[in-house]
Amino acid sequence: MTQPVPGFASRVVRWQRAHGRHSLPWQQTRDPYRVWLSEVMLQQTQVTTVLGYYAKFLERFADVAALAAADIDDVFSLWSGLGYYSRARNLHRCAQEVMLKHGGAFPRSAQELQTLPGIGRSTAAAIAAFCFDERIAILDGNVKRVLARVLAFDADLATATNEKLLWSQAQALVPARKDDMPAYTQGLMDLGATVCLARSPSCLLCPLHSQCGAAAAGKQENYPVKTRKLKRSAQSLWLLQLRTKAGHVWLDKRPPTGVWAGLYCLPVFDSREALLSALPPAQHSKLQDAAPLLHVLTHKDLHLHPVVVTVPKTTMAGLPGEWFAEGQWPVLGLPAPIRKLLEASAG
Repeated sequence: MTQPVPGFASRVVRWQRAHGRHSLPWQQTRDPYRVWLSEVMLQQTQVTTVLGYYAKFLERFADVAALAAADIDDVFSLWSGLGYYSRARNLHRCAQEVMLKHGGAFPRSAQELQTLPGIGRSTAAAIAAFCFDERIAILDGNVKRVLARVLAFDADLATATNEKLLWSQAQALVPARKDDMPAYTQGLMDLGATVCLARSPSCLLCPLHSQCGAAAAGKQENYPVKTRKLKRSAQSLWLLQLRTKAGHVWLDKRPPTGVWAGLYCLPVFDSREALLSALPPAQHSKLQDAAPLLHVLTHKDLHLHPVVVTVPKTTMAGLPGEWFAEGQWPVLGLPAPIRKLLEASAG
């Protein structure tokens, strides 16, 4: 077991105050609602992408009460294109639970925050450290990389036992002063995002360079160690793009689980034959196959095959769903590739 690094926290704090990021909108607040929102949005998503969504979300839902009272479809609408839609669903559920069980005030400890929907250990710690100065370690992907390199932590993080060990060492490194926790927590995030990169890290700019075990051995890119990799898969889907001459489109709400769960979508089929069987034979000759699309998810490639047909609004096949006019569907929660398809057709 590697030992805590002397002066580690103070170096991170000093570096962050002098060289870290200070202009991000969620850094200008200690409101747990706004910090929580940013932390959830930043999961698996780049800062540059989150900035626009964060501002629009707060404009619509200024506080946890407004979010809790919202319709889930309105939440999905603002989340559309950000991906990982389970985050939006958990965000809504969490806001409702904060209102119902906590009187509209977020719990002030990481332990209690973890009991809320969608808030994991690292997110809970970030909220508690930023908003309430709790001396608690975070361990998101970027921070794991920083700590694994500095500590030369070569245990395989694919196992729960080793990850628990790194959590323990992360906790041993937090500052003694509670007032330093926001700068320390932000500093680790900033180092991971801007200096201690997965490839080609800027080691000479790092305040921890002289203490870094990985840099001393010239093996920075060997850390962190994680052997288990999820296998990528591929799936082909056929999308039925029913429309009218007046510009209506037929959309159905997806099931609560699976790809695009809970979002509005074109009817989806596993094969072109299945799509054909859902339409009256008289419509088959009118079908037009649009150019296929590749939509890349985290662990799956979706090969999408849009099939377009214009039909009278009064003669619909027995498909679940409903017509939406040109001014209605843009405000729905739609998967990003479906929105692109509809926007291209409308254009």
